[in-house]
Amino acid sequence: MEEGGQMRGKYVADISSIREAQARINSFIHKTPVLSSESLNAVSGRRLFFKCECFQKGGAFKFRGACNAVFSLDNDQAAKGVATHSSGNHAAALSLAAKLRGIPAYIVIPKGAPKCKVENVMRYGGQVIWSEATMQSRESVASKVLQETGAVLVHPYNDGRIISGQGTLSLELLEQAPDIDTLIVPISGGGLVSGVALAAKSINPAIRVLAAEPRGANDAAQSKVAGRIITLPETDTIADGLRAFLGDCTWPIVRDLVDDIITVDDEEIIEAMKLCYEILKVVVEPSGAIGLAAVLSDSFKKNPALKNCSNIGIILSGGNVDLGGLWDSFRK
Repeated sequence: MEEGGQMRGKYVADISSIREAQARINSFIHKTPVLSSESLNAVSGRRLFFKCECFQKGGAFKFRGACNAVFSLDNDQAAKGVATHSSGNHAAALSLAAKLRGIPAYIVIPKGAPKCKVENVMRYGGQVIWSEATMQSRESVASKVLQETGAVLVHPYNDGRIISGQGTLSLELLEQAPDIDTLIVPISGGGLVSGVALAAKSINPAIRVLAAEPRGANDAAQSKVAGRIITLPETDTIADGLRAFLGDCTWPIVRDLVDDIITVDDEEIIEAMKLCYEILKVVVEPSGAIGLAAVLSDSFKKNPALKNCSNIGIILSGGNVDLGGLWDSFRK
């Protein structure tokens, strides 16, 4: 069990830890808006409610979990700082949360990470330590940093404090749009969907929670079918935020509370990004657009089990786009 992974009942987080997180982080986070579009409702044949976490501090939902983790440390723990390995939004989020608490953040980043995400880490005062791109290198560099600094490891998703923080998004969204009967959430390591599902199902046990995953990184869909964690030898998707694998804290929640996983192609993700830009006027990264891609996919539209999903909450999870890569993807 990872750091911060003490059990709360059946899982590492529950509705009470999520409500505690909400109280803890409320003064630091943005309460992000919910947008809707008659045009997108017409295209999808449903009512869609877009939770714009691309407007969250740090440009992604990750700030919720990072903020909860940092501010739940006692003063002695916090003084030595926090550390993580991440190429993405968690790295920036942890740097920003640490800055707000006035403590150091040591961020191990694999070479080749999106430039805009590395710049965010530096902008928020995180100390960047480079590793090779392999998970083995990331983890060994991170453990060396922990030994040298005594910092607290804050895992990007396999941590009860992170899951509880991400769950605050669900509390907010269901207050803003109480008619929602279905939620569509991007899935990677499972921290976001775990928190969202725990909160949503304790508020409304009948609500459906669907995860959206790129076909080139469909380990969660495979895990769901196999009934155990499946990891892939490699992933291949434009959605750089959705390449992680489930952890031992997130998997039981995904197994039990996520009703189905919809996989989509990169072409569908790019098309959904364009729609977010052109119709919603919102900058969304590929990982953030996958929920819309899922709703518009044939596998969703033609699934008889999903035909009564009429009011759908879609989480636009982040807006940190490497613009050079974006234009290239649009030209393909």
